Amino acid sequence: MKTVITIARQYGSGGREIGQRLAHRFSIPFYDRALIAEAARQSGWSREILEQADEKSGNNLLHAMMLGNYSYADSPAERLPINDRLFQLQVKLICKAADTGPCVIVGRCADDILRGRKDVMSLFLYADLTFRKERAVREYNIQAKDAAGWMAKKDKQRASYYHFYTDRRWGESENYHLCINSSCLGLAGTEALITRAVELYEKRAMQE
Repeated sequence: MKTVITIARQYGSGGREIGQRLAHRFSIPFYDRALIAEAARQSGWSREILEQADEKSGNNLLHAMMLGNYSYADSPAERLPINDRLFQLQVKLICKAADTGPCVIVGRCADDILRGRKDVMSLFLYADLTFRKERAVREYNIQAKDAAGWMAKKDKQRASYYHFYTDRRWGESENYHLCINSSCLGLAGTEALITRAVELYEKRAMQE
């Protein structure tokens, strides 16, 4: 196993759990909220504050910087809002994780941050509304009557975050290697499908 797997996901699609399964199957590191803990350790910021800022967009200055209109030296990092400073630090942590070796990274624009690397397979997981609602109620203790609204809010937040820092559309198929409906095969079936896809991906890479 040599591939870094990035997973973007609709809320309730099981993306985090599938990522954990894949990390266990391949015996590789799994990064999700662990990035927040590491960011807090390195920066000295409160983990609670960083969790509130996690996957929420910041200001237009860093957006322009990430798109290449400014260099990081154009504005001292300490002047950036906490959201932007967290994203900036997570970029470094994600690149370091990928440089260290194969791993699974969930969310946080990892597919875009690592775009162009030959050792990365980027995935987008989505699912039918009923499947997602059932998981939201069962796994996250959300009231059934509130599930649809909560999912729409979380997905809107993720889409806004992704567009803000990448200038690309979250969930658009051309941004990923594979887009998979996890409700079609279930979590175990989706894990198996991705596992096979990674094996084929690595086999092709060896032939090139």
